[in-house]
Amino acid sequence: MSTDAEHFRLLGTLSRESDGQRLTAGSLDVALQDGNLRTVRFLGHEVLRAIAFLVRDRDWGTCAPEISGLSIDEAPDHFHLTYRAVFRAPDGANLMADIRIEAWASGILEFVARYVADAAFETARAGFTVLHPLSGVVGQPVEVLHGDGRIETGHWPDLIEPWQPFKHIRAITHTVAPGIKAETLLQGDTFEMEDQRNWTDASFKTYVRPLALPWPYTIPPNVPMMQSVRIRLLRDALARPAERRLGDLRLDRQETDIALPTIGIGLRPECHAQDLSALQTLHAVGAGMLLGHFDPLAGHDLRTLDGYAHLQRASGLPLTLELALPCVRRPEDELREVAAQCAEAGLKLESLFVCPSVDRQSTPPGSRWPDCPPLEDVYAAARMAFGSLRLGGGMMSYFTELNRKRVPAELIDYISHTTNPIVHAADDLSVMQSFEALADVVRSVRVLYPSKPYRIGPSTIAMRQNPYGAATKDNPTLARIPMANVDPRHNGEFGAAWALAYAATVTEARLELLALSTLTGAFGLVAGDGEPMPKGALRPLAHVIAQLGRMAGAPLWRLRSDHAEPVRGLGTARTMVLANITPEVVRVTIGWRFTTVRPLGRPQVLPASGETVELQPYQTVVVD
Repeated sequence: MSTDAEHFRLLGTLSRESDGQRLTAGSLDVALQDGNLRTVRFLGHEVLRAIAFLVRDRDWGTCAPEISGLSIDEAPDHFHLTYRAVFRAPDGANLMADIRIEAWASGILEFVARYVADAAFETARAGFTVLHPLSGVVGQPVEVLHGDGRIETGHWPDLIEPWQPFKHIRAITHTVAPGIKAETLLQGDTFEMEDQRNWTDASFKTYVRPLALPWPYTIPPNVPMMQSVRIRLLRDALARPAERRLGDLRLDRQETDIALPTIGIGLRPECHAQDLSALQTLHAVGAGMLLGHFDPLAGHDLRTLDGYAHLQRASGLPLTLELALPCVRRPEDELREVAAQCAEAGLKLESLFVCPSVDRQSTPPGSRWPDCPPLEDVYAAARMAFGSLRLGGGMMSYFTELNRKRVPAELIDYISHTTNPIVHAADDLSVMQSFEALADVVRSVRVLYPSKPYRIGPSTIAMRQNPYGAATKDNPTLARIPMANVDPRHNGEFGAAWALAYAATVTEARLELLALSTLTGAFGLVAGDGEPMPKGALRPLAHVIAQLGRMAGAPLWRLRSDHAEPVRGLGTARTMVLANITPEVVRVTIGWRFTTVRPLGRPQVLPASGETVELQPYQTVVVD
């Protein structure tokens, strides 16, 4: 186990995740973690990514359970466990769930929850979620048994579906590997599926209670309820154990005509004083664009634009204004007013990204779209107010919202959105698994907008804005919680590895701009007052951004691996940057001539044996 100092350096917090407990029944094995199941495997093949009984509050925040009375009985061909979980709503109401999980070597796994509320319990969702993995599943055949007995034979979505691919689900049967099929039976409520790649979750999620029903809703007190999930695994003569690769991979590279995009840095009005004191960092990291957030409904006004103009002149960098248009008056009146304020402030824009403020909030399937002027009118008004300035459209929030409300490409000069990895889960593994889905996000955008210039960001681990509730979640204890406005891993080596892996994942989309931070503040490159790092210190993330800034515009080499999950990277003809995105040591055999391997942001050279180098947990290195 790492020391507290090492743990803090890696993860920005002293809080440690539960290691969980591996339970087996013959060839079936699962990880029990915080009362739920992760990584259900059969013969070593991943069957399901997770089965969890979850409770969300009215704003989709996760109610962490208090678990008591855990009892586990194990035998070689069977295990059985029970416990009680108590979920507390923000208003103090409790939901008590008695859980039973049982598995047999024959390939049967059951997860049963019997629950009751002690008072009216307000929730956005309470019940089971089942996560199917992406690998070997995306685009493949699937059979769905519906609640009315109808059997539907179809395919898992290839491109990311904006709506639910399957509804009214009773059972799902899919191929796990050659010779192995899994049937997942769901009981106790109405289930449907969503394509969680929308939020960069690496899974398809089957969940309780259709989104078309009103939320939040209230679970009445003292009414016993029950839900269950039952997995049945079927094998034939073709079934073979999975090959397990632990800690070793080989990397080769291939020349491309793709250039690394310009690196953007976000600005927030509340960070103006800190930003002024950290201006030299912009040049140190090779920033090529500033992104100024401007939301009149949040009180941003002429003083905000004056601040941006000051930063722009002092830095000499071009600036894009990220405008959340209120749309409470005519768009042409509001946009003329913003244009006049920019002129008064002396703010010279490189481009204007405009998004109706209301579009930042999610409109789930089946819900009524909120009132909003037609985008055609918004863009026409922006053209009138700002003349020939480049105009961007898309979503100030996430790909999810862009996928559900697709903007007219012919009326804008570039498309833009952000992503966030902690919408649904915030554990270390889920955050790093999000790159599996991010690759499909940018692939889907490129199908929707094949030739349109494409920008992403600022995308950060912490959530800048919550489209799914009233606000992001405060995180004073620096825990790992979904939808948090501060995430401790932003301060650690984890955050640096996450940023590099993000850049490496989106390169195939040929972006013109990528932003993975603000300059200062909770999402920034430089630490401020009251943070666990010294004020003014560069976060490890800053060294990744600096390396990307140095490489921006250069032709990239694509990395090829025989085992891609543990390491992500990118580079040019002279320099490669690699990140280990796991908590384990990984040995990398590099299939080209290199002279040195050094940790990013540090002067020392790593020891290498022949063509092999060891990457420590969440370590980012430069290969020259």
